[in-house]
Amino acid sequence: MLAFALMFVMEGVLPFVLPGLWRESFMKLSQLSDGQVRFIGLTAMASGLILLFLFNQASE
Repeated sequence: MLAFALMFVMEGVLPFVLPGLWRESFMKLSQLSDGQVRFIGLTAMASGLILLFLFNQASE
């Protein structure tokens, strides 16, 4: 639950601080093909897994 809460905080920072930039980025993202969006999602998941692994190793 803590991870989900942190995710919501991080997701809310850009629209709160720079709503115009967030809106423009969202419009550009909606114009990408499904394959491009999937690649972005895969890259985000892989980056998150690598960070989790690194933080887990550092805490041991």
